[in-house]
Amino acid sequence: MIFKKSLLATSILVATLGLTACGGSSSNDNNINNGQTPEQSTNAAPTAVTLTGKDADATEVTVTENMVAVEIGTLVVTDSDNDSHTFDVSDARFEVVEGVLRLKAGEHLNYELEQEVTVTVTVNDGDNTEDFQVKFKVLDEMDYDFISRFAEGESSVAYSGQIARHVLIKELFNYIKSEQFVTDSKQGKDAILTELDKFYAVSKEDYESIWGERDLTVVTDPAAQTKLTDISSSHKDLNGKVAGNDAKGQHKDWKEDGSFAGWTAIAADGETPIPELVVRQLFAQLAERAQSEAPSDSTGREIETIYVTETGVDLNQMIQKFLYGALAFSQSADDYLDYNTEGKGLLTDNTEAVEGKTYTNLEHQWDEGFGYFGAARNYMNYSDDEIAGKGGRDGFSAGYNDANADGKIDFNSEYNFGNSTNAAKRDRGTVDNAKPTDLTKEAFEAFYNGRKLINSTEGALSETQMETLQGHAKDALLAWEKAIAATVVHYINDTQKDLDRLASELAGTHADDYDGEQYEPSDFATLAKHWSEMKGFALNFQFNRHSPFYTESNIGKFEEMHDFMGTQPAITADAIPTYKEELQKARDILQEVYGFDAENVANW
Repeated sequence: MIFKKSLLATSILVATLGLTACGGSSSNDNNINNGQTPEQSTNAAPTAVTLTGKDADATEVTVTENMVAVEIGTLVVTDSDNDSHTFDVSDARFEVVEGVLRLKAGEHLNYELEQEVTVTVTVNDGDNTEDFQVKFKVLDEMDYDFISRFAEGESSVAYSGQIARHVLIKELFNYIKSEQFVTDSKQGKDAILTELDKFYAVSKEDYESIWGERDLTVVTDPAAQTKLTDISSSHKDLNGKVAGNDAKGQHKDWKEDGSFAGWTAIAADGETPIPELVVRQLFAQLAERAQSEAPSDSTGREIETIYVTETGVDLNQMIQKFLYGALAFSQSADDYLDYNTEGKGLLTDNTEAVEGKTYTNLEHQWDEGFGYFGAARNYMNYSDDEIAGKGGRDGFSAGYNDANADGKIDFNSEYNFGNSTNAAKRDRGTVDNAKPTDLTKEAFEAFYNGRKLINSTEGALSETQMETLQGHAKDALLAWEKAIAATVVHYINDTQKDLDRLASELAGTHADDYDGEQYEPSDFATLAKHWSEMKGFALNFQFNRHSPFYTESNIGKFEEMHDFMGTQPAITADAIPTYKEELQKARDILQEVYGFDAENVANW
């Protein structure tokens, strides 16, 4: 790294990268020594090296954590000679490129581990070598990364079980829409149900033999984990965490008539939690539909999609979206972030580490609640487009990011799952409106602030701190729930459009109404998809005891909304107009309960 100096007697010079230019004496035959001893020049050593940032007005140099290969600042050398300089840096994470101290490719800083960095810069001017120290501050970024109070330099964040269940939900969804499911369906209903239970209710004995061998269909390029057992080596299933099956501390037991609303197609038996009965009913309907002859839709066309019923229900979407609520949202709202049962959720210990772990029970409970939200730990580094997988920067645009620059995507920290993506989708749908939403920020900040409070508190939380933590929990759940509600509004709007198209076809005017387009079997499947996403998500609000639907002024509105939605869409010419009016009323309820802006509601 070479730096060419000016001819000023004393100057402050900026280092530049290159080969060392060694100074040398010139020879002239005409020079006459006259027997005198020539003068000896003295090369004075550099006397200082300083680091300057890009902001000339800043009083100190700073760099934000988690930024890979980022420039720190420009090296400025104080010297009195016209020499050239080479540089070495004591810390192997850094290099000097064209006069700039920077992190090497793949290297990043972590605020939780070091808030200030000091490196030794060795300067050589050809004759002299001097060492100088330069310092800079590391800025904290709002990422979900907290260092253990009990194990120096180690993370206290862990929620692999929650990510494993996110992956299981997605794997189940992918299986139902796969060619393998079509093949398996030819073996009969019992064979289908057996395969579905490999995802939903895999036994502890079979977990390793099935999921230690089966390649994941949820993939990234490249992936840190290719098997479910790479994500969580211990047994994980879905049904054990469905509302009512994991009953301790939940605000309902979900077993009696009236405890579960919105799905009148199934009766309580007083023993099995109704959410479990709903899943089993949907599985049974899927098995029946898959092994039967393809039915026709209300236009007389054959339904080609094996999981779409003749009544207009997409069973795959219903199963997935219901599990996002009955499992993921329920577990966070009614378990990990709840504070109604001693020894669970926020009422757990924060004074000592769990045996063999780097975190307290309270830290872990909060992490598990965050894990079910599904956000990557550097969620706030993404744009809404990137979280939604709708474009953006290379390395972010697919909804995941190699934050630690190890060349692989870690599902446990670097991938956005579930409702964390829906929050971004709804935010991006309001960006040009008068009152845009920022549900991603609201949810993540609440999760982050709560975890930071726990992490920074040595020992038990005070009464005031616990009240603050409970507030963060309710804020996180409300933002999450609003993202679900906005998504229901979105699918009401989509369903309305799909019903218009179906009504035109039933009236014989579709080609005229839609610029000559023909109504296709895929159009009916799209109606079923949108309706089922609407309905599946809309069942989820009841799993949060703090839901706005449970406030005194809103009692009964949840049931009323579902009465308007029904358990299937209207698909006949005479029923569609009335049903569209009822969907509008359901949308009005959501707008009122969640205080949504009318422009956002109309355009979601």
